[in-house]
Amino acid sequence: MRTTRDTDVLVVGAGPTGLALGIDLARRGVAVLVVERAGALFPGSRGKGIQPRTMEVFDDLGVLDAIRAAGGTYPVGMIWEDGRRAGEHRMFDTAEPTEDAPYNEPWMVPQWRTQRILRARLAELGGEVAFGMELVGLTQDEGGVRAQFASGDAVTARYAVAADGGRSTVRGLLGIGMTGETVDPNPTLVADVRISGLDRDNWHVFPPGEGEGFLAICPLPGTEDFQLVAQFPDGTAPDLSLEGIRKVVGTRSHLAPECVTELRWASDFRPRAALADRFRSGRVFLAGDAAHVHSPAGGQGLNTSVQDAYNLGWKLGAVLRDGADAALLDSYEEERRPVAADMLGLSTRVHRGETRRGGATRQLGLGYRKSPLTRETRTDPGPLRAGDRAPDGTVAGVRLFDAFRGPHWTLLALGGAPAPDPGGRIRVVRGPAPGPYGPGLYLVRPDGYVGWAADTAAGLPDYLARFGRC
Repeated sequence: MRTTRDTDVLVVGAGPTGLALGIDLARRGVAVLVVERAGALFPGSRGKGIQPRTMEVFDDLGVLDAIRAAGGTYPVGMIWEDGRRAGEHRMFDTAEPTEDAPYNEPWMVPQWRTQRILRARLAELGGEVAFGMELVGLTQDEGGVRAQFASGDAVTARYAVAADGGRSTVRGLLGIGMTGETVDPNPTLVADVRISGLDRDNWHVFPPGEGEGFLAICPLPGTEDFQLVAQFPDGTAPDLSLEGIRKVVGTRSHLAPECVTELRWASDFRPRAALADRFRSGRVFLAGDAAHVHSPAGGQGLNTSVQDAYNLGWKLGAVLRDGADAALLDSYEEERRPVAADMLGLSTRVHRGETRRGGATRQLGLGYRKSPLTRETRTDPGPLRAGDRAPDGTVAGVRLFDAFRGPHWTLLALGGAPAPDPGGRIRVVRGPAPGPYGPGLYLVRPDGYVGWAADTAAGLPDYLARFGRC
């Protein structure tokens, strides 16, 4: 039986981007339907690296404990030559946790586990994922969006979000182009395998031999699996079968082919970097790989994508539930497209060996100082300014990340600054200024960035007015 369903927001794609957006909308009381063309969640490990800034996002979305339990730290790389251990390779520059950045190292979780955790959280909040929904048509007018599916079913929504990957059907239907480049013409195979004869304490790297590309085999924490990555010469079509992968292992390592005991998932790709020409068309937004496609080097793709969702979620909630002017949604592209462009450049430089995986890849320094939503009015601001990520810390016994957690705004009155009570759904924290914070007033957005900073409360009501009933 063909049906037509109504919702506030239709999210096309049940990857990390779509699921994170669904969670953020559901916790704000926004009716959201996440649809997925496939019959189940993505089964592979592909986007396995979760950066510190995304860990902070997951803290706010209520899934951090599950993510930490499901993963582990990155193993030390072990270089093999002629069947012998030839030396260690550190994949990332190390950084110790601090009070203002408590999650200061990347965390490894297979993408399929991340998605299961996000889906479970969405279900807790009353959200739904509908599988087997292949989008074939999309129209919109001033009142909303209508999506047509191959089954004959339809969904009408006030807004829609394309989170359907690098080959986005939605982006194609909207006629939005992508501009980019091939980062590496050599095809790369990635697979999840069971394998014997290797320890699980190291990321095993086998340098390229004559006429062959490299082979890397990484243990996936919390599973019995390894992620296998192998590069091939340009013009080669990688064999994705179990026998094909056994041949690669037997040829490029000291292991016998039969050490590969099971193939669980496999794919191939050519690393590229591409950015959508626009992140919005009317009532439809692009997020995640539908908006930007990265080389996997540096682990920026999934993380930039989840943060797209985190940026867009509170703005849709403000418009749909809090009475904010719809013009607020213009800031999504204004804020996120420059960030995506920067992260694409970073991923490409890491892939080409032009920079290490260090502070920039952790994404804690990203911000929106040039955003139309940013107001810095202090006469003598310190290093932390409006538009920056709001660091963690403790104020009068209150941990700031605990105060920020939830779909609300937070006003910090620090170092003796006047402490107004703006009312509404704004939490107020008063006390001495910790760590990187100086004295003053800091209004922290629902996505953990300082939107407004001032010496006095003058201008606060006008600033808040544009966001509806905060």
